[in-house]
Amino acid sequence: MSPLPYKLVATDLDGTLLREDHTVSQRTRDALAAATAAGAAHIVVTGRAVPWTRHILDALDYRGLAVCGQGSQVYHAGEHRLLTSVTLDRQLAGLALSKIEAEVGPVYLAASQDGLQGDVLIGPGYRMQEGPLPNNLVQDPSELWAAPINKLYLQHPELDDDALASAARAVAGDLVGVTMAGPGIVELLPLGLTKATGLSIAARRLGISAAQTIAFGDMPNDIPMFGWAAHGVAMANAHTELKAVADEVTASNEEDGIAVVLERLLG
Repeated sequence: MSPLPYKLVATDLDGTLLREDHTVSQRTRDALAAATAAGAAHIVVTGRAVPWTRHILDALDYRGLAVCGQGSQVYHAGEHRLLTSVTLDRQLAGLALSKIEAEVGPVYLAASQDGLQGDVLIGPGYRMQEGPLPNNLVQDPSELWAAPINKLYLQHPELDDDALASAARAVAGDLVGVTMAGPGIVELLPLGLTKATGLSIAARRLGISAAQTIAFGDMPNDIPMFGWAAHGVAMANAHTELKAVADEVTASNEEDGIAVVLERLLG
């Protein structure tokens, strides 16, 4: 086995490390184990907040650091401890939302509450996606704002994800961050916060630099992480915006794209 040319392997979860059935293949598990045996650290970097990530990490027997909540949280999986947390200013978010709705009309909302036990609250009209988000429905929209949150989810009754994200960024991008994390998932975040922010914090704790990092992803929210890492690898199933900035494109998440690259690098 050749020495791995990177000291850090950063992987997104949904659409990247996870297959469509939300599991990790044995081939990918073996490739990551070989990478860590060769001296590299593995960090999961996901848009999911900690409560909707930790069960997957536990199932993988993952003991290291994980970047969650689109970079807002750095979580120590082995200690089940939240190391850093950044919340969205609810007053700024409310102002941003007003500007967005003035531009595109009413939107549907969900909110991700901060903390290890934070719920995802689903407002009226918001369409649940298949996957990790719980079915915590609220009838009174004011409940979405009642406790600290790390992000808001937006959906529009007519606009697609790309159009909604573009409109939100155009009218409110000076107040909040706007990203698209998956089908039907447009998010408002603290201004300047990205996966790269959280990954840089986690990497610094490990004494590893951007120049020593390879990153894998599939959606536009992975673009800042690719900009930070030395080498960005998009999955075959990735959004076209991410493929456009990737250093290479590998096989899909269903075809063990992460393992394909790591196996080649390890020889």
